[in-house]
Amino acid sequence: MNSQHFALVLSLLIGVSLGALGGGGSIITLPVLVYVAGIAPKAAIGMSMAIVGGTSLLGSYLHSRKGNFALRTAIYFCVAGMVGAYAGSLGTHLVSSRLLLLLFGALMFIVGSIMLTGKHPVVRPGAAHSAAVCLPAGFAVGVMTGFLGVGGGFLIVPALVWLTGLDTRKAVGTSLAIIAFNSASGLVGQARYAHWDWALTAEFVVAALAGMGFGVSIATRTPDRSLRKAFAVMVLAVAAAMTWRVLRQ
Repeated sequence: MNSQHFALVLSLLIGVSLGALGGGGSIITLPVLVYVAGIAPKAAIGMSMAIVGGTSLLGSYLHSRKGNFALRTAIYFCVAGMVGAYAGSLGTHLVSSRLLLLLFGALMFIVGSIMLTGKHPVVRPGAAHSAAVCLPAGFAVGVMTGFLGVGGGFLIVPALVWLTGLDTRKAVGTSLAIIAFNSASGLVGQARYAHWDWALTAEFVVAALAGMGFGVSIATRTPDRSLRKAFAVMVLAVAAAMTWRVLRQ
């Protein structure tokens, strides 16, 4: 099995992670594309958006059928996030690939650590339907999505839980719709500067979709607290592995 075939097998985890945790797809995809498939980081960013965005679109539909979806919250985050993602994508090519990966790792450490504590501020009732809360948060997450080439789930899920008061399961389903739209917007911006193999990208999408149904089933059957802890541990583990690899180069 060559490196690209092995990367395709690993991409099954993308669908499982997105379906179960509402994020982590890009956290898995970007290192797999760069370090296993041997794709240049800036091309991998565009591929990552296409893979994660396409997989998330199906995942949001599957979650919505199980009631794990907040429509108004998703709309606010999508509108603001798409603008932010396009703006953020314009800055990707102003910094080195090494710095991009280090920034990615640092952000994962921060988010994972906060999620692991399980602490978040008290949210006023109705915050999940408030434009004043959701639009600024959605824009900020969108900027990071476009700049770092991530679907944003590892930021969106904590934002939905901490700022809008959604339970983790509903945040997962809502996050997937936001990821899909943010990724589409960021992809438009990335396509202006980088080129990648669309046929190979399609193969990764198919492999990730194969794991999506299993991930949704996990989310439906897992307690809220356990989902949060699993999300945090995954983020911290990948952050440590990726940062160690970059610093060794």
